Amino acid sequence: MAEDTDKKKAAVAEPTEVKAGVTAADILGDEPVAAPVVHKKVRGARSIPVGVAHINASFNNTQVAITDPKGGVIAWSSAGRAGFKGSRKSTAFAATMVAQEAGRTAASKGMHEVEVRLQGAGAGRESAVRGLQSAGLSVSLIQDVTPVAHNGCRARKRRRV
Repeated sequence: MAEDTDKKKAAVAEPTEVKAGVTAADILGDEPVAAPVVHKKVRGARSIPVGVAHINASFNNTQVAITDPKGGVIAWSSAGRAGFKGSRKSTAFAATMVAQEAGRTAASKGMHEVEVRLQGAGAGRESAVRGLQSAGLSVSLIQDVTPVAHNGCRARKRRRV
């Protein structure tokens, strides 16, 4: 048993005195290692000349998302993001401002022609298209993609109590 404790005491190294101004590299004799170079991807560097403008004009809000033909979002905006609150979000003026904001962002990334896909029956339908045109984008197609209910399947029979 005494031999074991002697071995443990011998295994514990005595603390060495630390001098001021001495770094770990000085003690270990290692050269400082340079950080690895990380190449960042430049986002949005490619120019996308043609895209699709998805306009969702509901009764409470207007949202515009401009995408590339595959569906990747390039620019987006909504009435709330443009600074409108409450019932002013559902106005035609708000829709114009939203479309201009999204259109300017897309135009700065190289877009100059869009297909427009309108959804919803809100007040901002036509004014959003005009806003895209005033932002410098040419509209090649206007398509209405509002879902139409067909009254679904037949309801189950009425419950008699």
